[in-house]
Amino acid sequence: MYKNIATQSIRKPLHKSSRISVDVLRLDLMHPHISGNKWFKLKYHIEAALRENKKGVVTFGGAYSNHLVATAVACNENGLSSTAFIRGEQTFPLNDSLMQMMDAGMQLIYVSREQYKNKDDLISSFLKAYGNYYYVPEGGQSAEGVKGAAEILSFAAKNYSHIVCPVGTGTTVAGLINASLDIQKVIGICALKMQDEHTNDIEKFIRSAATKGNFKIMYGYHFGGYAKKTDELISFMNKLFTDEQIPTDFVYTGKMFYAVYDLIEKDYFPRESKLLLVHTGGLQGNRSLPANTLVF
Repeated sequence: MYKNIATQSIRKPLHKSSRISVDVLRLDLMHPHISGNKWFKLKYHIEAALRENKKGVVTFGGAYSNHLVATAVACNENGLSSTAFIRGEQTFPLNDSLMQMMDAGMQLIYVSREQYKNKDDLISSFLKAYGNYYYVPEGGQSAEGVKGAAEILSFAAKNYSHIVCPVGTGTTVAGLINASLDIQKVIGICALKMQDEHTNDIEKFIRSAATKGNFKIMYGYHFGGYAKKTDELISFMNKLFTDEQIPTDFVYTGKMFYAVYDLIEKDYFPRESKLLLVHTGGLQGNRSLPANTLVF
């Protein structure tokens, strides 16, 4: 599972005068389907489901969810059934991500966006009927997910001044914070547009799960909101791949790389900073783009 994880240096110097170096922890290489941080967030949930002799796992996600594809495949590989509540009504033909979930044996339950807001009611009713299922919150957002995400830094050197990752549920960044050294700064690039940068649910979760305060969540690189994009972002992703052979997605990782390049240009990082960018994998969202939008 972990043998393909690698650390790749950005070859193109970003800021010679400041002598800033940038490495990328390529978690996207670890598994073709359980990509990037997804396994780390699922690991202890899968272990618990097996330990408790559950029949399967139930969770939530969207039609292009990296989390759902990873859950479906991870359950299939570990002899567990899987069920997912899908946000939004079913449409035909099914997209490639949904087909991949079904090919891995996942049962899909479509609910309206309004119903989806009441996850507690949905999961309560489901578990009453199917008590032999183990519940995993959307995106693995939980103590187990944070515990697993903390193990990510065991695959990287300790000599980085800054650790950067995308933020969706906040689970991965909370784990990275907990595993970081006190002298390191952890920076999360939020993929969602938040009305309040201090009291939103993501920041609340991170603060409740993090054991340190050496972090900052940045909210200015969402490109319009969750799963939103601009031509500028797509152009940046294509150039990044051409220059460095690193594929990204427009939902999470593309925004993180763009933010780092922009922050370096704006002299945000101190001289001689050594950055580690955590590539959290998961390119499912790119499947929603028209053909030939991306060069990879």
